[in-house]
Amino acid sequence: MKAFLKDVLYGLVVDYADIRIEESETTRLIFRGKELDEIGRGFERGGCLRVFHQGNWGVATFNTIDEKLKDLADEVALQVLSLPRREGGITPLPARDETVRVPKEFDPRKVPLAEKHDLIKHYNDILLQTPEIITTISIYHDLWRTTYWYSTEDRYIEEERIYTGFACRAIARDGTNIQDYGESYGRQEGFAALKNQEPKVERIARIALDLLKAEPVQAGKYTVVIDPLLGGVFAHEAFGHLSEADHIAENERLREKMKKGTRFGVDELSIVDDATLPRERGSFHYDDEGIPAQRTELIRHGILVGHLHDRQSAHQMGENVTGNARAISYRFAPIVRMSNTYIEPRNKSLEEMLAEMDTGLYVVGSRGGMTELEAFTFAAQYAFLVEKGKKQRMVRDVTLSGNVFQTMKNIVAIGSDLVIHGGLGGCGKSGQAPLPVGTGAPHLMIKDVIIGGR
Repeated sequence: MKAFLKDVLYGLVVDYADIRIEESETTRLIFRGKELDEIGRGFERGGCLRVFHQGNWGVATFNTIDEKLKDLADEVALQVLSLPRREGGITPLPARDETVRVPKEFDPRKVPLAEKHDLIKHYNDILLQTPEIITTISIYHDLWRTTYWYSTEDRYIEEERIYTGFACRAIARDGTNIQDYGESYGRQEGFAALKNQEPKVERIARIALDLLKAEPVQAGKYTVVIDPLLGGVFAHEAFGHLSEADHIAENERLREKMKKGTRFGVDELSIVDDATLPRERGSFHYDDEGIPAQRTELIRHGILVGHLHDRQSAHQMGENVTGNARAISYRFAPIVRMSNTYIEPRNKSLEEMLAEMDTGLYVVGSRGGMTELEAFTFAAQYAFLVEKGKKQRMVRDVTLSGNVFQTMKNIVAIGSDLVIHGGLGGCGKSGQAPLPVGTGAPHLMIKDVIIGGR
């Protein structure tokens, strides 16, 4: 494949060009209630060609992979050459040749479709055994992808990646009161890692029923302890996106706001983006610009120390590349994206945090949210009222809002129990979704959080 890709780009009189070809095989099964709603296997092959010259990019995507790609490369190069010169460049890299393989025992293609069907049906049946659960959504998904990448720097990367995972959601009803709860699990491991997850599925059913009895939370300002899932979503959505330097490089206000050396949080707060974590949802060996995966510190002891870059934003800002240029598929050019973004653990236990609360909330899980620069709003799955250090009754319809930077300064304690979450979801940006990412945190105790409810 290297010789073929090299020939496609050979002779282009431009500053830089690269080509990426992907071959993907997927399996997907969905149960809705008792019915199998979807079952299928698919194969897809295509690529993305990029040309850079005098500050301008030209991009073309394709499905046909043959000698005509040489003509496509020439056509894109001519279009870019006709554009007026612009400011800017990209960070160069030396020649390289590397192949990354997935362990053969992880290959989900070797598992019969019937076995995958039986596993997700089994989990779905567990949910349906509870009378108050009126319907379910249970999903199985796996992906095998091989990427072939070559640039005019004589840099060639061939990498295999896999994802396997499942998601279950239970919808429960008591009269006119309808509540739902779901979780997903997924990592870069084989099919075997999805077995023996019955306790997780049973927990989904139990919480869906508990939500029927829960009352809406009383709106107000609370001291809260948030669990690792919500803490990880906060790190990703509220701060991680602000760290993506393609936006910073083009926005003077944001560039000043996200200046290195600025204090954003308490001394204990450190936030990291790390694509090198073994088997996590957002991990990889090389990004889609052929840059090795890295661990990038964003905040260290409350101080901003890093940004996430592709080649162009790193050149614009005079910083090092970080290996964060990613695309969800060959249909898109890579843009700056997170990998596994998490808050580093410290030394507090959950029990110690709760014991320090006279009144407050223990907030669990995430139903999504939104950020606009430094303002955020997140919806939690549920919460428990805390009185005199003890969790009391469950409450629902919990939303958290505030200013990102002030909230990071209001962190009272950081736990020792870091958890990285993956699952079947992903991140969305510039029309590319869902990108596989990991989010993580230990338990966090935060004061003066605005809670929406009644």
